[in-house]
Amino acid sequence: MSKRQNAISWDEYFMGLAHLSAKRSKDPSTQVGAAIIDPHKKIVGIGYNGFPIGVSDDEFPWERDGEMLATKYPYVVHAELNAILNATTSLRGCSIYVSLFPCHECTKAIVQSGITEVVYEDDKYAATDSVIASKRMLMSAGVSLRRLEKPVRIELVKD
Repeated sequence: MSKRQNAISWDEYFMGLAHLSAKRSKDPSTQVGAAIIDPHKKIVGIGYNGFPIGVSDDEFPWERDGEMLATKYPYVVHAELNAILNATTSLRGCSIYVSLFPCHECTKAIVQSGITEVVYEDDKYAATDSVIASKRMLMSAGVSLRRLEKPVRIELVKD
């Protein structure tokens, strides 16, 4: 008997973990997940966008529009930052797999943590000032960017 030939690639596996993490997000409009992988292909951090620990997602707003304090934006921790904060070891030399290209705030944390590669799928905000600033910082810091052209799909069966 020979080995199975249709196993998923490392990129598919790690981006699949990012997508699976995103399914934990309770954000009604955007669910993002991130997985941080060390150079030995070990998972060292994982996260999704949501409120900080101890902040009730029933008591704070999920709105996208309106006055700042009536929206989710001042309260939500992005997937990338959650993955960095959840890390179990130093992130120097690691890769971060993220389903949506990082904003400028998350990029600061990515660079500061020592992550050296950002692997992403969706770049729907590429024309925004936030993502333009992110790419500028990442390139300046020598962080490589790699977009997965083939989307990874995760399907879960719930009983």
